[in-house]
Order: sequence, then C-alpha cells, then structure tokens
Amino acid sequence: MQRIAKWLFKCLGWRIIGKLPDDKKYIVIVAPHTSNWDLIICIIARASLGANVKFLAKHQLFVFPFGWFFRWLGGTPVNRTQHANRIDAAVAVFNQHDEFILGLAPEGTRSPVKRWKQGFYHIARKAKVPIVMLGLDYSTKQIRLNKPFWSSDDIEQDFSHILDYYKTIKGRYPKVIPDFIQTHDLD
Repeated sequence: MQRIAKWLFKCLGWRIIGKLPDDKKYIVIVAPHTSNWDLIICIIARASLGANVKFLAKHQLFVFPFGWFFRWLGGTPVNRTQHANRIDAAVAVFNQHDEFILGLAPEGTRSPVKRWKQGFYHIARKAKVPIVMLGLDYSTKQIRLNKPFWSSDDIEQDFSHILDYYKTIKGRYPKVIPDFIQTHDLD
C-alpha cells in the first residue's frame, strides 16, 4: 500500500518536505484547510509515509453510505453541536495508548476564519505530547512537515510561533492565516 501511495503521490505531482518524528505520541496540525481535497491529499501522504495517523471529522461524514469508509481511514466522528469536553476525551485516548498520532485541522472548517480553534493546543499540553505542523502548500504541491514543537506556558507566544509557520503556505483556495489568537476562547 505504501508503494502505491508513493507512486500516486508522485503522479499527482506532490512531494513531502521533512519527516514525521519518531515519537510514539503527538498531534499533527494540518493547515490551511480550504478544500475537500485536503483530506484526500493527507490520506495519500499518510499512506506514503506509512504513518498510522487518526483524525477527527464532523459527524455528518460518518453516516450511510460512507461512514464505514471514514472509520476505516482512521476517522472518529465529532458532533460539534454538543458541548462535550472533547479535550479531556482526546487526552484520555492518548493516555490509553502506547502509540497514538492524532491529526487535526485547527481551523475546524474549510471556510475562512478569524481565529483558529485551540483544542489541539490544550490536548497537547494536557497529554504532554508535541505538536507537528503540517502545511498543505498547493502552490508548490508540497506537504511541509516541521519538527515537533513543545508548547510552553505562554499560549500567545506559542500561537505566534505556530501561525508564523503557516503564513507562507498557500491552500488550494488561499486565505489569510490569522495574525492573533484570543486566549479566552477555549474551543
């Protein structure tokens, strides 16, 4: 499967810059998220890297007839209309496994946003795992992987560092990466 994915990725003109860490647990944040193609490109990249990255997605994707397919791909449905404590639930999953890699889109949607959701950051802090930044650059057809980033006690400084990484990366439908983050919104 990995060979087929590498071949397909090459045929599509994409390449991977950087590598995933050897850590057994971490969060991969994928941005910018501007198109349904992002998931397809990431699934092919994941297969070509031989990585077992799980992901969370809106629950509407997991209904008949495609629900089984998204679960098979490693997806877990999230009902965004319910105000359950998804951060603690994700931390519990990290604590239950010796190896677990979670991929998330911090924008939470393909539409332009003024701020990113902060759940990935709080999951990483509570689970004591690093954050790996993955950029989907359609202008160069590159998946850009940054080295693992460990959050500090300064959320504003950390988000400044994270957002700076993404400022040069162009999504399929380019949009502006937010310049700021409001730390009182803990989505």
